[in-house]
Amino acid sequence: MKHMALLLLLTPLIITPSQADNLQDTLTKGKVSLNLRYRTEFVEQHNMSQQAIANTLRGRFSYQSGAYHGFSGTLEVDGLWSLGTDKYNSTLNGISDRPVIADPKGQDLNQAYLSYQQQHLSLDAGRQRINLDDQRFVGGVGWRQNEQTFDALRVKFTPQENLNLDYSYISKVNRIFGEDSPQGRFSGDTHLVNGRFALDAQQSISAFAYWMDFEQAPQLSNKTFGLRYQGSLPAMRLTLSLARQQDYAEQPVDYKATYGLAQLDGELSGISWTLGYEKLGADSQGRVITPLATLHKFQGFADQFLNTPLTGLQDRYAGAGTTLAGIKLQLTYHRFDSDKQAIRYGHEWDASAAYAVNAHLKLLLKMARYRAKHHGSDTDKLWLMVTANW
Repeated sequence: MKHMALLLLLTPLIITPSQADNLQDTLTKGKVSLNLRYRTEFVEQHNMSQQAIANTLRGRFSYQSGAYHGFSGTLEVDGLWSLGTDKYNSTLNGISDRPVIADPKGQDLNQAYLSYQQQHLSLDAGRQRINLDDQRFVGGVGWRQNEQTFDALRVKFTPQENLNLDYSYISKVNRIFGEDSPQGRFSGDTHLVNGRFALDAQQSISAFAYWMDFEQAPQLSNKTFGLRYQGSLPAMRLTLSLARQQDYAEQPVDYKATYGLAQLDGELSGISWTLGYEKLGADSQGRVITPLATLHKFQGFADQFLNTPLTGLQDRYAGAGTTLAGIKLQLTYHRFDSDKQAIRYGHEWDASAAYAVNAHLKLLLKMARYRAKHHGSDTDKLWLMVTANW
């Protein structure tokens, strides 16, 4: 961030008057956008006497400059407001007798970075969004009202059309809990390497290596090496992923554990379907952890497995979806078991209905129903969300 600020300060000293006119055009003709997202979230958790309900509004202002000799800039500011009386544990409002809805109010510099791009190379320096593959290990947690972003230097290189190489160095993680939270920032030295090779128009394979070192949370430090395959089969699509994770940096636990994913997706007579199995393995000391993931995408909407249990996790799931009168409908079932000791954790039903009123306005209704056996407690969640873009 300091180097980026110095470059911005020096820029006026190294451009000519004619270039200054072009630079002014680049700034004044940039793209401005505004996003408003209102959400009502309801949670009933059977181990708590009180329900939680949150009415929140997020406003996001974004500015993307034009390109000037390959350079451009991005600025994004968020504001999050709670509408009405707080009846939920935001993690910051001091309410502890209601379930957690991790949307604390406040304002945040979501993104601010300088980019440089030429034919095969691009660089981004500053606070930015990073989503890798399916966001299983690294993502922006876009579902929460306050997004996760990274103070990072990212380099993307495409030496040939079917090969993409991606490296990021992260010095700080800006988490969903906000800058006022003691758990809102992770500092450290994190290195992310990801490469994707397209075998042909229908198949690709990715290799990744992630070294995560967190000063404030050494128990989450880890290193992970893995492969991911995606390919089309007759009438379906196959996704496979396999990774090996172990302790790294100041992680106090000496462990080695395996991650695995197998998923089939297809469509039949207007009905889309999904069958999948995901494993976050465990050994005698530890288990696979994913501290930078977009966790709400995985193991059900009820968010009962944001932290992998010590005995690991196996998730068997099946889903189906269709579109009726312009409304996208989706239903998914999960069965959760341990990786060790044959423990039945519980099961969950998830459902959603999404409707685009027009290009600027979208509606979403979503629900989750988790029933516990040997993990967590029975939990029901319901969301109503309205998103507007200009």
